[in-house]
Amino acid sequence: MKIWRPGITAKLFLAILTTCIVLLISMHWAVRLSFEHGFIDYIKRGNEQRLQLLSDALAEQYATHNNNWRFLRGNDRFVFQILRSFEHDGPDDRRGPGPGPDDRRGPPEMPPHGWRTQFWVVDQNAKVLVGPRSPVPKDGTRRGILVNGIEVGAVIASPVERLTRNTDINFDRQQRRTSWLIVALATLLTALATFPLARGLLAPVKRLVEGTHRLAAGDFSTRVTATGADELGRLAQDFNQLASTLERNQQMRRDFMADISHELRTPLAVLRGELEAIQDGVRKFTPESVASLQAEVGTLTKLVDDLHQLSMSDEGALAYQKASLDIISLLEMAAGAFRERFASRGLNISLKLPERAMVFGDRDRLMQLFNNLLENSLRYTDSGGQLQISAEKTGHNLTLTFADSAPGVTDEQLQMLCERFYRTEGSRNRASGGSGLGLAICVNIVAAHGGQLRALHSPFGGVSIKVDLPLDRDLPGAV
Repeated sequence: MKIWRPGITAKLFLAILTTCIVLLISMHWAVRLSFEHGFIDYIKRGNEQRLQLLSDALAEQYATHNNNWRFLRGNDRFVFQILRSFEHDGPDDRRGPGPGPDDRRGPPEMPPHGWRTQFWVVDQNAKVLVGPRSPVPKDGTRRGILVNGIEVGAVIASPVERLTRNTDINFDRQQRRTSWLIVALATLLTALATFPLARGLLAPVKRLVEGTHRLAAGDFSTRVTATGADELGRLAQDFNQLASTLERNQQMRRDFMADISHELRTPLAVLRGELEAIQDGVRKFTPESVASLQAEVGTLTKLVDDLHQLSMSDEGALAYQKASLDIISLLEMAAGAFRERFASRGLNISLKLPERAMVFGDRDRLMQLFNNLLENSLRYTDSGGQLQISAEKTGHNLTLTFADSAPGVTDEQLQMLCERFYRTEGSRNRASGGSGLGLAICVNIVAAHGGQLRALHSPFGGVSIKVDLPLDRDLPGAV
């Protein structure tokens, strides 16, 4: 037997519908209780007013008939006429009609519609003058009949605890049926309005659920439509951003593996060819062949070391022993170490640096940063060119600029210059470049010092690398 398990749309629909039904039933019972209590209170107040008017009118009639109740004994019709006179003449006319010659003849009349309880008129001895044959209730509403300050009788009405007249009971039943009908119609309208509302509200959620399933299946090109600026709209935007990041990371992972395999394939192929040639006797095992093999092994070693450095800098695992230091003297030291190598290739290094700039950093990592930047300029700048290194203090930051001469790069190449394994030459010839990881390591070193590295076009026709670092006074914990 298959158990029905409602989805989120059905759950939301049932939750809203159930809430509305509970509210409607609660309101129905509240209105019913209010109506019943209010209606009974209304009857009580009306009866009390009529009792007072009737007692006043009977007091006048008692005085008119020589202070005697003989005119009223068993004369229900007379009392009913007095009550009807209140309805026709208004409550201010308290004088009831006098008894006619035929008042005691004919069938008794019914009390007027405004009177909804049984009542009795008793004399000063508590003997019933007018009223039903049932006993006079002890807890009934009582109004004394006063003549010259003396109580000569009383009007007593039965307590109004529930509806007794058929017309009132029928009216109450009609109101009850009407209210239940209103509840039913309101429930139907609520269901008709709630279902499309639930579907409309959960449409973005369904799109996100479907997109998440596709994303979990490996389809990182999945995108969902972001509608509105509410929480669901922002969630859809975050989902699209997550999908874009995963797609980009997947592509980077593929490119990374392809680049590593390509970088390893070349030296391994050379090593294999050299060893097979020596094994087959094509080449002799000479110091020159050993030097060639050692060169390829050195290339592999440098590539593995660069990969290790990059992975550690990505994870923040590089050891940083920061202290307050003068970065200008450190940069001059690095440039001096490369000056002879630059001169051997016909390149000129010029420095435009301030006297001093204090930063809070690691001396060895900053020296590694400068060596990588100088090595890139040395490797990629045409002979006869130049490299200008300048520094400028802007506010609380220091901006270092490494601007070399031709050849330059395109805008598209400039955006990818700091990517891993990226080299501008299309043939990926290792003779002119390294592993393509130097700038990626530089980016991580600068970020670890709270700075930023950018690649721009150089005014000399080459590439300009700008390094922004905060000065020592802006870094917490600096000494």
